Amino acid sequence: MTTLADLAELVRAPAALSVPGDVIAGAAAAGALSPRTPGLAGASVLLYWAGMAANDWADRRLDAEERPERPIPSGRVTPAAAVGLAAGLTAAGVGLAAAVGGRRAAALAVPLAATIWGYDLLAKNTAAGPAVMAACRGLDVLLGASNGRMTRALPAAATVAAHTWTVTALSRREVTGADATLPMRTLAGTALVAASAVAAPRRVAVLPAVLAGWYAARYGAAQAEVVRDPSAGRVRAAVGAGITGLPALQGALTARGGAGLLGVAVAAAAPLGRRLARKVSPT
Repeated sequence: MTTLADLAELVRAPAALSVPGDVIAGAAAAGALSPRTPGLAGASVLLYWAGMAANDWADRRLDAEERPERPIPSGRVTPAAAVGLAAGLTAAGVGLAAAVGGRRAAALAVPLAATIWGYDLLAKNTAAGPAVMAACRGLDVLLGASNGRMTRALPAAATVAAHTWTVTALSRREVTGADATLPMRTLAGTALVAASAVAAPRRVAVLPAVLAGWYAARYGAAQAEVVRDPSAGRVRAAVGAGITGLPALQGALTARGGAGLLGVAVAAAAPLGRRLARKVSPT
């Protein structure tokens, strides 16, 4: 019988702590922080979980060889239950976004959902995979900005998308390991991402710089370990650091948008996510 713990593992529940910060950072950048923001963040989490369930459904045959302990190949969750859950969560996420944010939010939630499914079913194992996943996160940031001046949120969306590209590129080598050039490229990308999170017209604010530095130190150290030892285990650890460290980057972007205390609160999800990741793997 499928348990809640099995479903939590299927959707990588703790990794969802890296999701609300997308919406919050987008809303802060667009001047759109409002009572609607928590609802849009909830919709984002539902869509993220949908993507995780759809990912495991799409990879069920490959996981049977490479990760037989995962919920579907181990028999703890049936393929039909996984795809049904993914579809239900997708409908719930789009519906919640529309109910909370109206047409403008729905106009972003629908392509976001389509891009998530497109990654899982078509793009994941192609050269376009990292770019498509990056687009998912970029659209998620813009979902938060949907009721404000979205053009002002484009830099934040690009920053989160670039981070996502580095994580996704590494994740493609979680089983086989990588050569040292890949983490060197993603490490350089992380440095640029951190710098872009701090940059602001004619000034550099202290709080965004501190939070971006925290993000870069944690995620960068994990990638440096992959440069030294590009084994599969090190790659998985770096991917986990990229996922659980994302709230610190989102916090920097939120603070740069003028919501300093909220940025600190968003960043606080990073250590919590690391602790929960010890119980349920985020990758």
